[in-house]
Amino acid sequence: MPSPELLRYDATRYLQPLREGGSLPAVVDTDGGGLFVVKFRGAGQGPKALIAELIVGMLAESVGLPTPSLALVEIGPAFGRSEPDPEIQEILKKSHGVNVGLRYLDGAFNFDPSAAREYVSSELATRLVWFDAFVTNPDRTHRNPNLLVWKREPWLIDHGAALYAHHDWQSVDAARARGAFPLIKSHVLLEESGDLQAADAEMRRMLTPAVVDQVLSAVPDALLLDAVNGREFSSGEEARARYRDYLTTRLAASETFVAAAVEARETLRREPRRRLQARR
Repeated sequence: MPSPELLRYDATRYLQPLREGGSLPAVVDTDGGGLFVVKFRGAGQGPKALIAELIVGMLAESVGLPTPSLALVEIGPAFGRSEPDPEIQEILKKSHGVNVGLRYLDGAFNFDPSAAREYVSSELATRLVWFDAFVTNPDRTHRNPNLLVWKREPWLIDHGAALYAHHDWQSVDAARARGAFPLIKSHVLLEESGDLQAADAEMRRMLTPAVVDQVLSAVPDALLLDAVNGREFSSGEEARARYRDYLTTRLAASETFVAAAVEARETLRREPRRRLQARR
């Protein structure tokens, strides 16, 4: 289970932008915490992407999925002023305050789907397919697996696109929260997955309401109340209650997204095999 509070560090040096990601994260040195890949609230989808990174990353950690450790990284007004790139400067100016860091895995390399069985067991593939269907993560495909290999182990990264329902809470009713996840058909590990019903029972046992509450309690109000198009909630607790309702409703109806994943997998296995290269 994740700790109730995330560690918090001050950013000290902007080291290197990571231009593979559309939101332009960067390797950042911190005061006492070492190196992190920092996702900036002033980039891409803004604070919503950071909220998804935190919630999904901590939920993954709580069920034993391998994820780089998370931290909150404070960006001060003077940080990165010497960066010559105007795009980077603009992002940093919009990112003062709390941002999200993932521990930098020095020497890690991109996962190659053609070598899936070398690094990913059937058990892990099954649990990861279940998990990505649960958190509605569209970003684990053959072209963009969002998996790193570090010390010969796979590591999950980049969950900012997950929980996409939170971009339009007004349209999310109980029926939508209980719905299948059609994009699971494109999951990089779907064909390698095994008994999804067994994984369902295991994951639901671990993802108790108490775990969900503990994860949500670690998300700062500064992110929950920083909506790009205007404040959606009157307090952090109101925001957490909305996420809690969505996640627990989805968990209670997990048989729906599990059945859809099984059907998508069987359809995939009947199709001619295609070999797609991961994004480099």
